[in-house]
Amino acid sequence: MERTIRTVRTDILEIAYAESGAPDGIPVILMHGFPYDIHAYDEASRLLAEDQAQKWHVYVPWLRGYGQTRFLSEETMRSGEQSALAYDLISFMDALSIPKAVLAGYDWGGRAAVIVSALYPDRVLGLVSCGVGYNMHNPAKWQEPALPVREAASWYMYYFNTQRGYNGLTRYRKELCRLLWERWSPEWQFTEEDYALSSAAFDNPDFVDIVTQSYRCRIGEAPEDPRYREISEGCAAQPVIRVPSIVLLGMADTISPPKEQDTDAPHFAGPYRRVLVPHAGHNLPQEQPSVLADAVREVYAM
Repeated sequence: MERTIRTVRTDILEIAYAESGAPDGIPVILMHGFPYDIHAYDEASRLLAEDQAQKWHVYVPWLRGYGQTRFLSEETMRSGEQSALAYDLISFMDALSIPKAVLAGYDWGGRAAVIVSALYPDRVLGLVSCGVGYNMHNPAKWQEPALPVREAASWYMYYFNTQRGYNGLTRYRKELCRLLWERWSPEWQFTEEDYALSSAAFDNPDFVDIVTQSYRCRIGEAPEDPRYREISEGCAAQPVIRVPSIVLLGMADTISPPKEQDTDAPHFAGPYRRVLVPHAGHNLPQEQPSVLADAVREVYAM
């Protein structure tokens, strides 16, 4: 597969992204999560770019704080809050003059895709949300505790809320992120090459600041950037998603294990399907790329 790395400027970032497929194909934007990068979509991108039945134009951007994506100004707050990620996605589409696209993502990238689908439905042809279906935090509930077993699994979040955790991520980012790969996807036998390809993205100069701010903000221990207040207020309203949507849940995902009951369904008002994916952990697109590619095809046809 021929893939090109390009950059595009928004008002805040120079976003680096991989591009493949047919220039006149249906736009699909694939959004990675933490602690991963664009290589999570290498095989899924190939499957879509080489699709003989339907032409696809595939975009896979590095999120802020990852890979070759850079801030334009040293003065810009290094925020990893969910509203900032959604702002970056819609700004990316605007900068590339993409009127509408199929959006797919997981973890942080899934959050951006879900928020854009909810708040800007006229820009979305379909949504594939992996790991968590309605992946949008309610700011009003940031201080509400989860069950102890869930809080224990989120140890890294509280670690990043301390100076020790900031220092630990700075010094041991490769070791720490590898540990999360192993624990969150216990059935995934990734190779040293797989990890080396993605972990290079963590050398971004803003990685530590973005990651720690994200998790501090998520539990109400760091302020949000006022720049994204409108999107944040939209998230607080917890709007339903009306675009065609498919939710893919990895049955081996230990950080976001699927619930027996579909608690996401009430948040979706359009065509909707929930799929439990065997042998998939948290990094579902890289672990089961054909499932992701098939979901992109299906949601566009819904």
